[in-house]
Amino acid sequence: MSSVKLRAVSKSFGSLEVIKGVDLDIRSKEFVVFVGPSGCGKSTLLRMIAGLEPITSGDLEIGGERMNEVDPSKRGIAMVFQTYALYPHMTVRDNMGFALRFAGTPKDEIARQVSHAARILELEPLLDRYPKQLSGGQRQRVAIGRAIVRHPQVFLFDEPLSNLDAELRVQMRVELARLHKELGVTMIYVTHDQTEAMTLADRIVVLNRGNVQQIGAPLDLYDDPVNRFVAGFVGSPKMNFISATMVEADHGVAVLELRNHGGARLRKPLTGSLPSAGSDITIGVRPEHFFEAGQGDCDITVKADVAEHLGSVSYVYARSGSEELIIERGDSRHGGHGDLLTVSIKAERALLFDAGGARIH
Repeated sequence: MSSVKLRAVSKSFGSLEVIKGVDLDIRSKEFVVFVGPSGCGKSTLLRMIAGLEPITSGDLEIGGERMNEVDPSKRGIAMVFQTYALYPHMTVRDNMGFALRFAGTPKDEIARQVSHAARILELEPLLDRYPKQLSGGQRQRVAIGRAIVRHPQVFLFDEPLSNLDAELRVQMRVELARLHKELGVTMIYVTHDQTEAMTLADRIVVLNRGNVQQIGAPLDLYDDPVNRFVAGFVGSPKMNFISATMVEADHGVAVLELRNHGGARLRKPLTGSLPSAGSDITIGVRPEHFFEAGQGDCDITVKADVAEHLGSVSYVYARSGSEELIIERGDSRHGGHGDLLTVSIKAERALLFDAGGARIH
């Protein structure tokens, strides 16, 4: 059993509280990703699970046992850091087996464990090389192999791919996903890159300023964010936010006037209580949820600034007044600087947020 439970866990440095009463249940064999902007507390939370930072208050359980005061080496965890932290004077084989040698493991057992990990990570041809003879991706695989030989209950990853180039990051994401399936262990992964979070996680924990904003499966967070912060953080390119005013409510339908779009209006059915007339509302629209003129419930015209043509898809960066929008245009080659572009918004695809950023349903 390798579940991880946090109960009202907080962390303070003097008077500064950086983790604020986090409650979280991570199931055995689950891949959970902590994501959020720099300074949100995700790495601090991971280090508290690892035992590298003491918990100020609350309880941490791993495998059903309370771990608050347990030494990191006895928690049944292994951590892979952003920097590879390999010994430069040791071969790959010796780096991977170092922790076992330090623990007094017999030589034949070390050889067996290192060989097993090397086979999983496709490192067998590299076992007698030194770190300086390896690529960045190979070094990171060695660091992961060093963790595998310890047979931990829980793997902890602290932004392990951030030092790699774009192509290697994609390759390593695939390898980590495959590794999780093959090993069948609990993995907790920290990143600021929401693309990594979306592609790797069984569930994502979105953090901001020490608070958990939302926990859920990647597509659940993408389709049904609880607030504007989650909506804007999850998804690439990010969600567009359009300023609007609540004009009136008509039998459960909100009538919204888009401030920067010539008085265009959007009618949006709502199931909950309706905001009062005159309320500030933000309309959230994903880039792929703009449609051709006349195909939605509200047309707007914007001026294109830049178009990114990526082959199978194009993104037009446009503006109307002070408002900037990103519009997906399929494989269109149009939308150059200064072009006027009319697109349509469908009410069913638009999300509404109140002045405080909370979701309006």
